[in-house]
Amino acid sequence: MESNYTKIFTGNSFVAHQIVSHLHGMGIEAIIKDEAESGRLAGFATTTAGLVDVFVHKDEIEKAKEAVNRFS
Repeated sequence: MESNYTKIFTGNSFVAHQIVSHLHGMGIEAIIKDEAESGRLAGFATTTAGLVDVFVHKDEIEKAKEAVNRFS
């Protein structure tokens, strides 16, 4: 299944939320995917605790990458 979203960041949840907040301020819709939290809520364990992914729409990837570089 093809997605219109691309991962632009993987890392610390705190930093990911800062990035998403900054992107939203720029008018870019960003999504956080937290596999560890999803697994925990479903009753499963995971080894990626604390790491989350940030995704943006493919049309906004260049603008979003510039913003992410400020946090790196």
